[in-house]
Amino acid sequence: MQNQRCLTFAFLSSCAILPANAQRPITFDELAAITAPAPTARLTYGSGPLQFGNLRLPKGAGPHPVVLYVHGGCYLAQYSISHAAALEQALADSGYAVWSIEYRRVGDDGGGWPGTFDDVARAADHLRELATRYPLDLKRVVAAGHSAGANFALWLAARHWLGADSPWRGGNPLPVLAVLGLTPAPDLAALHTSGVCNNVIDKLMGGSPAQVPERYRDLSPAQLLPIGAPQTLIVGAHDRAWGPSGRAFHTLSVAAHDSHVRLIEAPESGHFDVVAPTTTSWRLVIDALRDLFARIERK
Repeated sequence: MQNQRCLTFAFLSSCAILPANAQRPITFDELAAITAPAPTARLTYGSGPLQFGNLRLPKGAGPHPVVLYVHGGCYLAQYSISHAAALEQALADSGYAVWSIEYRRVGDDGGGWPGTFDDVARAADHLRELATRYPLDLKRVVAAGHSAGANFALWLAARHWLGADSPWRGGNPLPVLAVLGLTPAPDLAALHTSGVCNNVIDKLMGGSPAQVPERYRDLSPAQLLPIGAPQTLIVGAHDRAWGPSGRAFHTLSVAAHDSHVRLIEAPESGHFDVVAPTTTSWRLVIDALRDLFARIERK
């Protein structure tokens, strides 16, 4: 016997047919309610109130492999880094140093183009400065993110494709050696067309693909293929709102002859289960992350 379970979130709605014995996909409120201790340190990468990140260190002397994490939330100001605390700690407990970044979003002063992208790039490159004070191994860096944050993680790995005059490439962007994309939606032009999250992409980019094509060319991972770095994309089998976007990006990557991208279906996951360490989907996330670090080390 099957049950129909319709979940309404603050920024998406989805409906799935689940087996009666399946774990119900969790909601955003349930994710945000999972508690975690304070980070090892909260550190700034700029002078603005949202230009900071949480650093969490695992046990041991290090130097530690690093997960550069970018939280999601449909690029909107009301979804802050706070809901990522449990994920951050679970990654640290699994043996990884975690640099989880906050950034200006649509609705914040200076959010949207270009401030949002300035912050993400600057925060990633700030790992070099952190490595002078903390035991971080910058030869082993995986960018990870959820939803909109997964798009940023993929973009960070693709910055080397930007022109030398791009402000986001800079003289020497931090090498991102692999990407874990959790329920990504990396085609910004397609998101603009669909009008997601109350037309947030128009606000994020400051216009449509027809009005500002150069911004979409430089900032949408779907237009920077093939990325080339090892990538694992995890999508929820019951994530009807965003799962199709992740699968479509995988198809585009394969068509662009990117042999480094893998797609994993999380059979009991909605949109948020892959970032909640209390769910059955979490083991898939940790296994995928360990595989990415192993792929880096085999290079």
